Formats: sequence, structure tokens, C-alpha cells
Amino acid sequence: MNRNRFLSAVLGSSMLLLGGMAVAQNKEPVKNVSGKLHPNLKRAQTQASNAYNSVVAAQQANEFDLGGHAQKAKALLEQVNSELKLAAETANKNGK
Repeated sequence: MNRNRFLSAVLGSSMLLLGGMAVAQNKEPVKNVSGKLHPNLKRAQTQASNAYNSVVAAQQANEFDLGGHAQKAKALLEQVNSELKLAAETANKNGK
């Protein structure tokens, strides 16, 4: 009986952890570049966000059976978003 309770607790905890990871990974990149100061970087950030949302739609349409490639694409788009923010910050430091 105790073994069944233990296994249930482990399984339940694992499911909660995996569910939390899935939610965290499906977070759209933040649009945080100023359109006034950096219109081209802002446009690039918006396009990256749109691409991210398209990948999410593709995952949902294909019931998440994309061999992990869609998830990797989303991670790369999040990296693009971060690099665009860093580019804007660098331009700000350089007085541009």
C-alpha cells in the first residue's frame, strides 16, 4: 500500500513538473525594444514574435508531433529576441 502511494506521489509530481515546463516554454517572447528609438529592431522583434506564434500554431495543428524541431525553433526565436534587445541596448550606449 505504501509503495502505491509513493509511486502515485512521484508520478503526480513528475506530471506537475512537466506541465510547468511546457507552460514556461510556450511563452511568447517579450517585445521590449523601443519603436521610437529603434524602428528596425522593433520590426525585427515583432517579426520574430509572429514567427514564434506561427510555430506554436503548427505544433497545435500537428498535435506536437514535430520531432522536437518546433521546440528548438521556438528556443532560437527566444534567443533572437534577446539578441535584438541587446543590440538596442548597445546602440543606446553608443548614443545612436
